[in-house]
Amino acid sequence: MTAAAFCGEWFVFTCDKKLVAIHSKETREPFVFDCSTAEKKPKNTKDDNNSQGRATEETGSDKVLAFAVSPSGNLVALTDDTKRLALFHCEPSWRFVNITWVVRRCTSLVFSQAEDELLVADKSGDVYSFSVMEPQREGKLMMGHLSMLLAVTISPDKKYIITADRDEKIRVSHFRSPYVIQSFCLGHQQFVSALHIPSGHPHWLLSGSGNPTVCRIISSPDGRHVAVQCERMSTVQFFTLHKEGEETLVPHSRLSLPHCPLDMTFDLEGQLWVVMDSSDAPLQVYTLRQSTWECNTQNPDLNRVIEAFMPHWESLEASTRKNNRFEHLYKMGFDNVTEYKQKKQQRLEEQQLKRTKAQKANGNKKTKKEASEALTKPSV
Repeated sequence: MTAAAFCGEWFVFTCDKKLVAIHSKETREPFVFDCSTAEKKPKNTKDDNNSQGRATEETGSDKVLAFAVSPSGNLVALTDDTKRLALFHCEPSWRFVNITWVVRRCTSLVFSQAEDELLVADKSGDVYSFSVMEPQREGKLMMGHLSMLLAVTISPDKKYIITADRDEKIRVSHFRSPYVIQSFCLGHQQFVSALHIPSGHPHWLLSGSGNPTVCRIISSPDGRHVAVQCERMSTVQFFTLHKEGEETLVPHSRLSLPHCPLDMTFDLEGQLWVVMDSSDAPLQVYTLRQSTWECNTQNPDLNRVIEAFMPHWESLEASTRKNNRFEHLYKMGFDNVTEYKQKKQQRLEEQQLKRTKAQKANGNKKTKKEASEALTKPSV
């Protein structure tokens, strides 16, 4: 998974098994966390193949599956394929805090507005709450779905947990009593892959799903612009949020990119940073000028970030960057009615053909019999 975000002035991205943070304004040492060298979790149960009864380690690829930034930008959390949940402090400098362990592999993380809780959604459909103040504590099960969860978010007033699953559903549940369901949003026809509450618009919920897959929805810090990214499409669709009178979401423009984007994020100044599937120019910055989003190649911050970014990017295999994490989520349709009608039509045609052949054969026999009788009939 390749993902990007800003923590204050730090540009943070995940790259296979690493989380890398680069300061965009100052020349400072990047912070790098490599999951493959992080703490291992011993299993509590004995392995059947382990005849001596020694504890064995949790196995996994160590690839980063999801990460999240707190609303203030002071905290970052990530989870990986080996079921680690790591917490970091970003200010005044980067510091690793703690690793705890999740029950199942996770798909989405989100901090509460007060930054005292971290919610984790996993592939089995459960949501766990982890304490930020006591990070060593085990997670508490809050709620569950019957299918895989793909996204989770929290309303800014912390009244609701909003979850999206593979079965086209968005559920709005009460935060303190998650078993109480406020409502469902059932407008999607494929798995719901993205959720977003725009900055400054706490009553809006934006969501995206498959056909084609919406993999990222983000808004600028001032809440005026929304950017939408779709899987394997070299474009970004922009929308504008208007507050005058009744709030409306209006299509603004479509930005064509030189390569397919892997992820994107807004910085504090409202510039769009796009990570692309390219070895030559994997990172570009776009600025809004006179109602048009333009590539800002002269951005001094970009050059500083790319210099520290490239060594980690070059070590990532191109095949890894192109993995489609949503491809396996599409459900195979099973239309036995059409198949039944086709077989029935084929059977009727075969029966009609047999009847035609039989009638033709009977007609030939009758003609031969009449001809034979005419030849043998005596003349008067």
